[in-house]
Amino acid sequence: MALFDLRQTQETDEVIGTDAATRALSVTAVENDFVAGVYENLASWYDYFFGPTLHAGRLQAIQRMGIRPGERVLEVGVGTGINASLYPRDCIVTGIDLSDSMLEKARERVWRKGLTNVRLLEMDAADLRFRDASFDIVYAPYLISVVPDPVAVVREMCRVCRPGGRVIVLNHFRSPNPILASIERAISPLTVHIGFKSDLDLPAFLAQADLKPVSIEKVNVPRLWSLVTCLKE
Repeated sequence: MALFDLRQTQETDEVIGTDAATRALSVTAVENDFVAGVYENLASWYDYFFGPTLHAGRLQAIQRMGIRPGERVLEVGVGTGINASLYPRDCIVTGIDLSDSMLEKARERVWRKGLTNVRLLEMDAADLRFRDASFDIVYAPYLISVVPDPVAVVREMCRVCRPGGRVIVLNHFRSPNPILASIERAISPLTVHIGFKSDLDLPAFLAQADLKPVSIEKVNVPRLWSLVTCLKE
């Protein structure tokens, strides 16, 4: 099976012929200071709560990347560095995060595991301090639903990705089921306090960020998270 086969899903079908390009992504708005504060509080127990429950999606994302020796990978929202040891040792990984407490945990992990191919930087995902086309793969795991401006983040991800490179988003998005979607909208102002908006609109996100996915796969158990893989044209 080819690495990038377009898997037609309900989410991708919804993008066509709707108001996706103009509608609000979420009922919940956040600012950088709020996000940083949330993750400062989560740093000490993030791995225990979100580690095992979301690990299958992390493994699948790395597998889908098809990383080749020497490729440059940017992980946007590296958090505690939980992905660091999953990457092949013969690629070059840069991880960025806004939270100093999360980065401190990541640095400890990288040192403990002896990972010499990983560097960590404090940086705003919506204002990446890298030149255009600096990376072969740009990956945002479990990040897009908490940042203040998901579209700005993905545009920056695309900017620093080389032509022909891969832009990958692993995230929870609002269910296409109307009943579940209404519940996710209702609880989103609460879930943001544990690190994510539960009602982020995938079709609107794709349309407004001008992303054209080559695959959208459901991951984890239960399959409430989506692995979205795009090629930069």
